[in-house]
Amino acid sequence: MPDLTSSASILILWAVIGYGLGSIPFGMVLSKVMNLGDLRKIGSGNIGATNVLRTGNKKAAALTLLLDGGKGAVAVLLARAFAAEDAVQLAGFAAFLGHCFPVWLGFRGGKGVATFIGTMLAVSWPVGLAACATWLFIAALFRYSSLAALAAAGFAPIWSIVLDGGSVLILGVALAVLIYIRHWGNIRRLRNGTESRIGQKG
Repeated sequence: MPDLTSSASILILWAVIGYGLGSIPFGMVLSKVMNLGDLRKIGSGNIGATNVLRTGNKKAAALTLLLDGGKGAVAVLLARAFAAEDAVQLAGFAAFLGHCFPVWLGFRGGKGVATFIGTMLAVSWPVGLAACATWLFIAALFRYSSLAALAAAGFAPIWSIVLDGGSVLILGVALAVLIYIRHWGNIRRLRNGTESRIGQKG
């Protein structure tokens, strides 16, 4: 956990900046630009890359993944350039919240996996790389994006302890808890055997 050295006003400023960046719904924007339809009426109704992939447009899905991850990373890197580490981690957390609960969409956003990965890569690249590797391994083995996300998020706090001395442990735990909450429906479908696999159209 970083030392709390920033003033309340600085922390609020970076929380607002992080939330603003995170709340940009790139999946919705790309779907509209590429005439893919209303993403909220396709597949799971989610605005993230996995649901964009269900439209059959791999380019749009890849761009959504990069941009959703990038906004978390940008929030962290901007804060790191101008503020202390407590503001850095708060900006990353706020970007995640912005993606999951964007004001522009009535606080009904995505599940935050790409933004989680981008944030972790920027705030602690060893932990971020380990989370990516976890996601890729589980996704390749089981072909469930949601299961891969749950594994990546669940192991992130452990990777923080092992790889960086726990400097992002609290952030990792907070993000993991929210990802599990956001994936509660997926968890039920995984248990029931009705969860969609990667690449499966809704």
